[in-house]
Amino acid sequence: MKITFLGGAETVTGSKYLVTTASTRILVDCGLFQGYKWLRRRNWQTPPLDIKGLDAVVLTHAHLDHSGYLPVLCDKGFKGPIHTHAATADLCSILLPDSGRIQEEDAKFYARHQLSRHDNPEPLYDEAAAKRCLAQFQPLDFHQPLEIGDIRLHLQPAGHILGAASIILEAEGKRVGFSGDVGRDNDMLMPPPEPLPELDLLLLESTYGDRLHPLIDPFEQLAEVVNDSVKRGGVLLIPSFAVGRAQALQHMLATLMADGRIPRLPIFLDSPMAIDVTDLYLDYQRLHRLDSNQCRQMGATITFVSSVEESKALADQQYPHIIIAGSGMATGGRILHHMARLLPEHSTTVLFTGYQAGGTRGAKMLEGAQSVRIHGQWIPNKAKVTVIQGLSGHADYLGISQWLAKSKLAKGTRIQLVHGEPDALEAQRDYLRQTTDFEVEVAGYQQILTLD
Repeated sequence: MKITFLGGAETVTGSKYLVTTASTRILVDCGLFQGYKWLRRRNWQTPPLDIKGLDAVVLTHAHLDHSGYLPVLCDKGFKGPIHTHAATADLCSILLPDSGRIQEEDAKFYARHQLSRHDNPEPLYDEAAAKRCLAQFQPLDFHQPLEIGDIRLHLQPAGHILGAASIILEAEGKRVGFSGDVGRDNDMLMPPPEPLPELDLLLLESTYGDRLHPLIDPFEQLAEVVNDSVKRGGVLLIPSFAVGRAQALQHMLATLMADGRIPRLPIFLDSPMAIDVTDLYLDYQRLHRLDSNQCRQMGATITFVSSVEESKALADQQYPHIIIAGSGMATGGRILHHMARLLPEHSTTVLFTGYQAGGTRGAKMLEGAQSVRIHGQWIPNKAKVTVIQGLSGHADYLGISQWLAKSKLAKGTRIQLVHGEPDALEAQRDYLRQTTDFEVEVAGYQQILTLD
């Protein structure tokens, strides 16, 4: 069996792992590269594999850095099944068309305002292509065995977001684990990740390989930011990921209001995608920690903004108020229109609530950027920019180590670190080498690993 690292190696985006046996070829994850422009350019390059010869794709979860390249793969000739948990399939039915729609809108905007180097800028894929690939999804339940040629695999819960899974794969006498994104034991929404069985090799995520989550109360942090924003008399803009983070923010704000820790003020969820995802949290209540009363409280406190006209009308809203909108790293979505309007105001607060990959607009703003390029224009940034910690859906390096300790991994198990920035990968490797008996290495981009 051979594993080729086609993404998610030496970077935190673009996860793609080609598994090849004597008779079978499957792709584990099929993500978009995000962040730095040199990474995003890879999305336009055909990956070095026989796309039409793939037998199947298996997804760990729905985030676009793990699923967002699927429409391109299918348009380039992949006709096989896409196996994943039912909740992941449902989330992809929301995220992928939305991704295509945003790319279409951005291409039209750049063409209309002549902001592109290309005479006729095109999206990587459009909404129609995203919808076409959804027909190839075949949902799996956790622990349901699946055979693809001579490969046998199953999914097991990984926490992180709805439907997120680790993949346990067996072929040619070897058992390999793909961690996917590993959740936290004390996550606000999701139960902890399930321990791993014995493995010959583990591909292990390292997003937080060089950091520990602070031992602070995110509810208290959020209350301080909201109350400060109210005193400043402006708008609190919260760029948010549609899956997991938007739901956690709704739950937190509803709870803080109910407890009297923040004033009752208008809160708008300006993200059709996040609204649809919130509905899924009601459909899959068995997969997360919130009870039905908490879900209803969220709906009663937050105003959902679906149409473009409703989004534009928020400009007429009296201060103060809160707008939650995608995307979480301010790389696209409706939050950019609100930022273009409100960043020049000293009374505006921008609150980031999660990891900001290098090169993203969110990372630059947290580094103190005095101006931000939005839709081809440089917007002066006079807003107060801040961040709260503790909401990440990823385990930190100590949480990962504790998860491994609970697992049945034998001494000497091989680990290839993936899905991390270079500093995080190096730090996680050093920590695991010092504290465990595993053989730990950092996977290289386009590296081919052979299991004999």
